[in-house]
Formats: sequence, C-alpha cells, structure tokens
Amino acid sequence: QLQLVESGGGLVQAGGSLRLSCAASGRTVSTTVMAWFRQAPGKEREFIAAIKWSGGSTDYAGSMKGRFTISKDNAKNTVFLQMSRLEPEDTAVYYCASRNWGLGAMGRYDYWGQGTQVTVSS
Repeated sequence: QLQLVESGGGLVQAGGSLRLSCAASGRTVSTTVMAWFRQAPGKEREFIAAIKWSGGSTDYAGSMKGRFTISKDNAKNTVFLQMSRLEPEDTAVYYCASRNWGLGAMGRYDYWGQGTQVTVSS
C-alpha cells in the first residue's frame, strides 16, 4: 500500500502564495507519477499538474500554467505544489494522487491523500 499525506493548506489573501506538500510512504516503488487535483464545493474534481518521479517530466492543465508549479524531492518522497497569485476561485480541497503509469489527467489514479483545504479570501 502507498500512503499519501498532504500538508500546507490554509487561509491566504488573494494575491498571496502557498506551497503544498505531499509525502509518500509505504510502497513508493509502486508509483511512477504523482499528481495534484483540487475540488471546490459543488464542482467536479479538477486536474492541476503531474510529475514523474524519474526524470521529472511534468504535465499541467492549461489553465494552471503560470501560477502553479509542481516539483519533487525524491530523497524525501515528497511532491510539492507551489501556488502563486492566488484568487478566491482557487479555494478548494487539494489532493495529491499517484499511479504507476503515465502523466496527465486521463485515466485512474490509484492512491489518494486525504486532502488539504486551501481558502483564498478576497
């Protein structure tokens, strides 16, 4: 089993920044790609970005490019999401997820964290 634990959420003013972390533990060898998603109240879950543990290739949702940056620390089995110029519309629960195949939003992610709340005030 693979466990994913997100941290770093909180309340931030519009225009501010936050960095989320996702620590992976357990069967980390079973994972190839780590991704971030978010879900706002009343909305569907939305793909943000993904990164490969090996090589660091990334993939972003078009609307997320420029303000969101995904990165990783292989030594710590941790993936990050740096968010900048946050807007109230970014308010959501942010989840990290993992699977053992390719980048992108399509297809199933097998492991999910519990989520961390990000609230952006205007």
